[in-house]
Amino acid sequence: MAFFSSTLFFNLHLFLTIFLSFSGTDPVSGCYNSIFSFGDSLTDTGNWLYINSSSNIGNFPYGETFFHHPTGRSSDGRVVVDFIAQAFGLPFLPPYRACSDGRDLRHGANFAVAGATAIDAASYEEKKIGGVVANISLVDQIEWFKGLLPSLCLSSSGCRKFLRGSLFLVGEIGGNDYAQLFSNGWSLEKIQTFVPQVVSTITSAVDTLIEHGAMTLVVPGGLPLGCFASVLTFGASLNKEDYDNETGCLKRWNELLQYHNDRLQIELDRMRNLHPHVIIIYADYYNSAMRIYRSPLQFGFSKGALSACCGSGGPYNYNSSVLCGTHEARICNDPSLYWNWDGSHPTEGGHRMIADDVISGPYAFPPITCPCLQLASHVKYPHYHTKSQSFRASV
Repeated sequence: MAFFSSTLFFNLHLFLTIFLSFSGTDPVSGCYNSIFSFGDSLTDTGNWLYINSSSNIGNFPYGETFFHHPTGRSSDGRVVVDFIAQAFGLPFLPPYRACSDGRDLRHGANFAVAGATAIDAASYEEKKIGGVVANISLVDQIEWFKGLLPSLCLSSSGCRKFLRGSLFLVGEIGGNDYAQLFSNGWSLEKIQTFVPQVVSTITSAVDTLIEHGAMTLVVPGGLPLGCFASVLTFGASLNKEDYDNETGCLKRWNELLQYHNDRLQIELDRMRNLHPHVIIIYADYYNSAMRIYRSPLQFGFSKGALSACCGSGGPYNYNSSVLCGTHEARICNDPSLYWNWDGSHPTEGGHRMIADDVISGPYAFPPITCPCLQLASHVKYPHYHTKSQSFRASV
């Protein structure tokens, strides 16, 4: 099984960059007419706040860094999809639930909802799995999207033409499925047996979007949950061997996400073979974040990557009973010095770094800007090996 060296990958990325510079075409301007995104709190731009107006994310200090007021984003400022929209000269994506306010959604919409699972409530019930809250799932979000289409285009052929010029961000999602199963007493070993079903739900959503005309899709892998302050708190162990010596993260949680990401990439490879004219980009959120967990000072996060900027108490400044946005929570003086915002989400600075890696590379191949010139339909996609930063050639 061949591996790409970092030098080879850099040279390939450099070749694409040089090609773009000589093409005489700005790879960003006019690439996409709209963006549609799906996922959970890492992508939500306000849907959960429309659904639950009393949520803590509707309170200060959420939104303090960029918007200067809460917007329903689980961050102090912008999230990854905001930076992607800005990179392509598009407005910030309004939450789908805002469509009742008469907003123009022709430039796209965000269907992501904080707390969303991949698998829907009916499927959990069918599998006789109780205790999992799945009121809004990826399955539900896809139905929202299908219901929106008639207001965007008048015919099936018109929709396909419109969606050919759209960018789709499908995820990150799945972390809430695993966290809720754990909170319901599942062991990590048992949760791992559930990963294929979560991944299958994600790829089914991708397939549905392709059937409706999507031509360019970005599908992110999961972040290293074992490094989140929330998981480090509720999954704390007395066994020092359960922690990574280099990062301080919980190893078995990260191994679960590595397995999720590897399974997801295998399924995306299969889908590329089924849809050779569709561009399916895997966004490697995991390794993008891990380089920061390994060397936070190198990237300007002088307060580290594990402790939350906004929270209350404990070794990671996280307490599920005193969440950020409540009166008792403490807020740091400068969020830009922190990678972790509230225990479960990056700060705006963290979101910016992931977005940069996806937009320009090297943690997405090809970078989102390259498909603007339709280079991706003829390249061989590498497999991002989550246990290191090497790449396995797709078969």
